Amino acid sequence: MPQFDLPLPELLRFAPAVAEPADFDAFWAATLGDARAVPPVLAADRVATGLRLVDTWDVTFAGFGGDPVRAWFSRPSGVSSGVSSGAPAGLPAVVEFAGYGRGRGLPHERLTWVTAGYAHLLMDNRGQGDLYGNGGATPDPHAGGYRPVTEGILAPHDYYYRRLVTDAVRAVDTVRALPGVDPARVAVAGNSQGGGLALAVAGLVPDVAALLATAPFLCHFQRAVALTDASPYGEIAQHLAVHRGIEERVWRTLSYVDGVSFARRAKAPGHFGAGLRDTVCPPSTVFAAYNAYGCADRVMHAYPYNGHEGGDAVHVRRQLDWLPSKLSA
Repeated sequence: MPQFDLPLPELLRFAPAVAEPADFDAFWAATLGDARAVPPVLAADRVATGLRLVDTWDVTFAGFGGDPVRAWFSRPSGVSSGVSSGAPAGLPAVVEFAGYGRGRGLPHERLTWVTAGYAHLLMDNRGQGDLYGNGGATPDPHAGGYRPVTEGILAPHDYYYRRLVTDAVRAVDTVRALPGVDPARVAVAGNSQGGGLALAVAGLVPDVAALLATAPFLCHFQRAVALTDASPYGEIAQHLAVHRGIEERVWRTLSYVDGVSFARRAKAPGHFGAGLRDTVCPPSTVFAAYNAYGCADRVMHAYPYNGHEGGDAVHVRRQLDWLPSKLSA
């Protein structure tokens, strides 16, 4: 696929007036207030993984509506006696969110952050996990369809991403409640849908320490749907093709979870990445969020010849180089 979106000089200036509902802040304050009415951690059980240098727990926390959400929590072994000991070592933590259609998988799959010396919480995606990877373990009791991006799309209070974003915020609450974590040094990270969730958390939790968002989904929906037929945005177009005449209601619902609005509220240093040939999350939608980002301490790495994979391992190395200064004690 050749470069199809704006050239880089224009992307760096691209700051569209993405519509935002007047009650955006009140909507999220009420949603998160309800979710936080109960303590986050429901269970944390040590699991055997065969990894001698990593200790891992199967964590269950209370997400949207108090629903149980699963996560893997891992720490470098030998740092302390672990979650069950109650003896914190005060590690900085990275809370990671997975991509669209993916679940948390198996505990040995994502070792970058824990082997770099961080505590690591990987959140499961409710109602996802069947598209690729190694599955998930969190059902969505509120869902009746099979496409998360259009589930409940006619009303903001019913929309799937209201639930998933709330889960993501509660994942941060959870890692801060686990022994051995310094609650003041928590970063949020993800690619694609995971990047969109990390961006949402950065906008809703003002004291997270850093954001790592690569090719974030959930940004500038109307432009994305106009530019690409690729899933997940293409699923919205397919829905509108069948259910004609509902566009106004759909755009209103999506405006409550648009990453550009979350970006405006973010206060943490931000590290972004985008492939300029990305047809899944078009680069202009990523730059719309980046250019609106509320913290001046931000950096973007653009990869002119890459698609949704972006900088891949090269970009991860750049994240590893950037993050320590943001999570220093």
